[in-house]
Amino acid sequence: MYRTAIVLQGFQNPLKVVYSHSKTPSTKSSSRYIPQAPDRILDAPDILDDYYLNLVDWNANNILAVALNDALYLWNATTGTIERLFTLEGNDYICSVSWMTDGATHLAVGNSLGSVQLWDCTTMKSVRKMTGHSARVSSLCWNSYVVTSGARSGVINHYDVRQRDYQVATVSGGHTQEVCGLKWSPDGKYLASGGNDNMLCVWPVAGGEKHSQPQPLYSFSVIILCSAHQAAVKALSWCPWQPNILASGGGTADRTIRFWNCNTGVCLNTLDTKSQVCSLQWSSTYKELVSGHGFSNHQITIWRYPALTKVAELTGHTARVLHLAMSPDGSTILSAGADETLRLWKCFLPDPTKKKEPTEVKVENSIFRRGIR
Repeated sequence: MYRTAIVLQGFQNPLKVVYSHSKTPSTKSSSRYIPQAPDRILDAPDILDDYYLNLVDWNANNILAVALNDALYLWNATTGTIERLFTLEGNDYICSVSWMTDGATHLAVGNSLGSVQLWDCTTMKSVRKMTGHSARVSSLCWNSYVVTSGARSGVINHYDVRQRDYQVATVSGGHTQEVCGLKWSPDGKYLASGGNDNMLCVWPVAGGEKHSQPQPLYSFSVIILCSAHQAAVKALSWCPWQPNILASGGGTADRTIRFWNCNTGVCLNTLDTKSQVCSLQWSSTYKELVSGHGFSNHQITIWRYPALTKVAELTGHTARVLHLAMSPDGSTILSAGADETLRLWKCFLPDPTKKKEPTEVKVENSIFRRGIR
């Protein structure tokens, strides 16, 4: 069935503003203002409650890509406009999305059939389809013009979108199960991969140059047995101001965040969060780490780094916080929950002591729309 994102009065949105709240004072120190309520809540029906997928990404142009089962939507956070990029056919569904870092109008999308599509979001057209996986593509990330994809088979492929023969490298042997976490370091020297086999691997670029074929460097759960994750490793995030520092989070049986110096392979610290770690994002503004969690509180926690003291705990989601994304200006963290809501939290404003005057709670007009729910 064709689904439309055209705004027509009387139809229901698949992703709409259902709640808007004035910011309330934090219970924390008065020197740091952290709202305890989201600035905005968007309805996101049909977002898949699948721990292993990666369904949201926010680019430098302030465009948020959101996958709702078989449909991909683009929300312009500056103007509030929404466009449906495409809808997949048959039983296919979207498993991963990632914006190109060196050209923020191109979006890579991985699907359940094992292919990666490259979309030009200026022309709203698919410009390339890359195959090579035998299973769904659950994770994606970019290193300049190379898009790296991780699949349920445990295989990692590297595609150079400039080349006719796009598949430039395949990495296998690091994972025996689904690759659900995949992140290049900010300087492009390391690739981190996490899997449902409880493995965390860091792969260096051979010769220290970008776009070369990665070779295995560390397999932390093998080399450092005493501090191995005891569950799937999906949550991965590189420190923006220390590009050799990696944070990794484990699933329900693990519940820890671990911090790694990838120049040495040493685990610097371990933090027991007491709940499933679904997602991680660093904040450069205050040098903090944000974590999204599952059972039992479905909370978002802000941690001061490197002290690892809790700065704030944000609640409201009624199911696990599957994804986190940071706004390009660094002021807002977006959380996507299995409760089919997206919540935007303004936690990192440059002037934390400045509070807005209270405003009325309002419900805004719908922004995402589907002809039939």
